[in-house]
Amino acid sequence: MSTRVGFIGLGSQGAPIARRIAGAGLPLTLWARRPESLEPFAGVKTAATPTGLAAESDVIGICVTGDADVEQVVSGPDGLLAGVAPGTVIVVHSTVHPDTCRRLAALAADRDAHLIDAPVSGGAPAADAGKLLVMAGGDESVVEKVRPVLSTFGDPVVHLGPLGAGLVTKLLNNTVFTAHLAVASSLYSLGQSFGIAPDRLGEVLGHGSGRSFALDALAHSGGTPERIGQHAGPLLRKDVALTADVAAAAGVEPGFILDVADHLLGEIGQARDGATDTTGR
Repeated sequence: MSTRVGFIGLGSQGAPIARRIAGAGLPLTLWARRPESLEPFAGVKTAATPTGLAAESDVIGICVTGDADVEQVVSGPDGLLAGVAPGTVIVVHSTVHPDTCRRLAALAADRDAHLIDAPVSGGAPAADAGKLLVMAGGDESVVEKVRPVLSTFGDPVVHLGPLGAGLVTKLLNNTVFTAHLAVASSLYSLGQSFGIAPDRLGEVLGHGSGRSFALDALAHSGGTPERIGQHAGPLLRKDVALTADVAAAAGVEPGFILDVADHLLGEIGQARDGATDTTGR
């Protein structure tokens, strides 16, 4: 494989993705806002700006935090679009609003380049193992073109449909996880009312038909969502809010799952704007 890959966003998930790409022997160029993010990648080529990275890349992965970050990297001063060659594919791994990718894809098309959405799920352990779930949206031929790159860190790599479909799927995944946390928190509280310790209940549920990732996560957090809320609360709020926005724009009634997710957000002090307080407080 001689595809030149550029990568931006070397956080807890992006760094192991970049390591997998480099480990596969692909020519890799990195750019980071913070020079210290590049220190673990001694010997890997770096660029001074996103524009410079784009000039060295056939496929570019972006794994930064929010919409504004993605827009800055792609279309801001010294952004990728100033350096992309015709045929370059920009792959957005960040969990952002689908409309953000649609706007940027239109700008990329003006330069005969492509942009697809390919958010991921599984965290750093899955990235290290090359087992991230990759949810891709965009033209099928473009997704297939970059599949060999995505497969260096993703298994499975699922094409969901047109541009934005991967992000909608990721938002649904994160919203149901938030709702699962609410159910798990309520269940552990109920169990404690009967004198059943969360770790013991979690051990049983981990082998039963009611098992879920959220139940396992809360079992390791004492049966309450506060610890998860401390490090993941703002991201959960962002993603549930994006789900609500996407549903409203499409005229789709999200149903009770949004209410359940909002209950959890209220419980951890991360209630989203405009949400009904369902915590009973």
